[in-house]
Amino acid sequence: MRVTRVLARGFWGRSIDEFQRLSKIAITGEATRVPTAPYILKTFHEPDAVKSVKLMSDADVGGFSHAALDWIPPVATSKPSQSTNGHVRFHGRISIDLPPNRPQIQRTGYAAWRTFDRPRTLFGKGLWDIDPYVYLAMRIKSDGRKYFVNVQTDSIVPTDLHQHRLYARNPGEWETVLIKWNEFVRTNHGVVVEPQTEMLRQKVKTVGVGLIDRVPGDFELCVERIWATNSLSEQDRKEDNRLEEGQLKSKHGDKVKIRWKEDQAERPPT
Repeated sequence: MRVTRVLARGFWGRSIDEFQRLSKIAITGEATRVPTAPYILKTFHEPDAVKSVKLMSDADVGGFSHAALDWIPPVATSKPSQSTNGHVRFHGRISIDLPPNRPQIQRTGYAAWRTFDRPRTLFGKGLWDIDPYVYLAMRIKSDGRKYFVNVQTDSIVPTDLHQHRLYARNPGEWETVLIKWNEFVRTNHGVVVEPQTEMLRQKVKTVGVGLIDRVPGDFELCVERIWATNSLSEQDRKEDNRLEEGQLKSKHGDKVKIRWKEDQAERPPT
């Protein structure tokens, strides 16, 4: 089995990759203008991609929820429920039963995964700098349950998370979801932190997804890739069948703005 590029690179290989990335930014002048190319944070196109994420559930503390992360190979299809790229399937069953003989455990019914901390390079900690980008983008197929996107930064409080609901417009079909970085809510152990502070967008450590609705039953969420962006590419718009400003005109020839209807962001349960 071929080892993926991310897993195969050693310290010097990662350092060279980071040097090339920083050099490209300096040469092209991206630091002085809005980047147009996407910044890939995580892809699941290769089988070994599942080894680079950490799976969690209440089973870790004696609960009865079950969670699994499987790699699904690409298929040649045009069906909206299937993907032409490899991806991961996050699935299992949520249980809210409390473990016997462990009275200190008062809450169960959750499952999650996140990327592992990125290895160090010659330039220091392996962190993502997403400050030049407006959106976090994800290519997903959801079952419609209440998932949250979790972002961890290199802050002074390591247990802090920045969370946002993962809204799916078309459950059961592949779609691209955009979330504004400045709309994430800072939490700690599921409790909203007050006062809120801005995310350390130059020092993002991990990204992941959690299911914390505590509704017993099966769940399934497929994820193909995660990236930072300032706009959708032509390919993403084509895959998503998405219309944006400038593509539609009124009968008078004026451009029509299309705004996708989204529910108001909900804060994570306490």
